[in-house]
Amino acid sequence: MLRRLHHEQPENFAFTKKNLTWAKEQIKKYPEGREASAIIPLLWRAQEQEGWLTRPAIEYVSDLLNMAYIRALEVASFYFMFQLQPVGEVAHIQVCGTTSCMISGAEDLAKVCEKLISKNQHEISKNGKFSWEEVECLGACSNAPMVQIGKDFYEDLNSENFKKILMQFEEGKVPKPGPQNGRYAAEPLSGLTTLSEYEADKMTFNASVNLAVELKDTIARIGAQEKPNKDGK
Repeated sequence: MLRRLHHEQPENFAFTKKNLTWAKEQIKKYPEGREASAIIPLLWRAQEQEGWLTRPAIEYVSDLLNMAYIRALEVASFYFMFQLQPVGEVAHIQVCGTTSCMISGAEDLAKVCEKLISKNQHEISKNGKFSWEEVECLGACSNAPMVQIGKDFYEDLNSENFKKILMQFEEGKVPKPGPQNGRYAAEPLSGLTTLSEYEADKMTFNASVNLAVELKDTIARIGAQEKPNKDGK
């Protein structure tokens, strides 16, 4: 699929002071002359700051890495993790539409998005808070159907619990990610059949959900409230 930059672009972009410090530390991980290897984490950080990946952001990151603009654009336009057009102010919902999710009800989740967000994918809702798209496999097949919202997975969904999740985001809350049907992780719905001796010592949430609950950064804009560092030094 051909992906192009959005026709409307901001005038400029700059990392905040903290994000610039973070970016320089990432660049140090690579040998001299190989700094361009940091392109994906830096583009991702730019998207986390702004919500989507703008042309000024791509060019700014290119300058940090001494790359030709076209090389950075090739990366940004190849990977669907990068949003090349504006997204909802609160959350961009990615509905997995590949085999396991599709046969388990992904179409129902897409219909919820069409009704509550927008009829068309990549179209921002009327209140400006949400946008959505169907994506390829996100790797949570045993917990299908599922969606990714921000940094986290919401799994074992149906129309009703998915609507409730969107309503919580609408109210300014961030619902607990992970399985939404009572499962701990990806065990059978009937309960564990092996390794049951570890059941008593398990954490309140599985490791992924526990980290999300601890960090509270599901839909956070990283450093977005800070003043950008305009000189890039």
